[in-house]
Amino acid sequence: MKLSKEMRGFQDRIGHQFARPELLVRALTHASISSPTRSDNQRLEFLGDRVLGLVMATALLEDDKSASEGQLAPRFNAMVRKEACADVAREIDLGEVLKLGRSEMMSGGRRKLALLGDAMEAVIAAVYKDAGFEAAQAMILRLWASRINAVEDDARDAKTSLQELVQAKRQKPPAYELVSRTGPDHQPVFTIVVRLDDGAEAQATAGSKRQAEQAAATALLSKLEQKQ
Repeated sequence: MKLSKEMRGFQDRIGHQFARPELLVRALTHASISSPTRSDNQRLEFLGDRVLGLVMATALLEDDKSASEGQLAPRFNAMVRKEACADVAREIDLGEVLKLGRSEMMSGGRRKLALLGDAMEAVIAAVYKDAGFEAAQAMILRLWASRINAVEDDARDAKTSLQELVQAKRQKPPAYELVSRTGPDHQPVFTIVVRLDDGAEAQATAGSKRQAEQAAATALLSKLEQKQ
């Protein structure tokens, strides 16, 4: 199969040249234009979601080897949610090569979050099926690089969750206090305690104040959930 000029340009943007170009065409074909002779991208989307999840889980574990499951979970969710996939799709102009039925095209389908996010996952699966896991992993890490570096800013973190919880109970915001700072200047260790207006509190230690605050908030959230 010979790809169009637009499709070849898209290959350049994602950094992968397909040995089986029909996989790319399928990944970019929405259900609104599928037919008995033209498969849509839904099955690839299903697979791509799982490939993305494995790559992201591995990357986040490697990026922060001291992070707890409670810290990693919101970061992971921020990386794999449909909004993140759609944002990446916009950055590589995926919408320009998306194959849509007339009704979807007329209703702005090339800009729809769900369609872009689904197609991005399908493209991931297409690369995986074309060249294996390492090729898909390399593409994902390249396209998501800036997000992985800033993931704590994107994630719905424990501090945010704790603050929203106490606001719902009409309490004062959580108070974070530095209990101690130990260790040498190049490798400090911070201990933080977080307290609520009703007396509930939790303490945690980490290599930065921010990480210690997040860990303390996670610990307090866990305590509060156990009481419910």
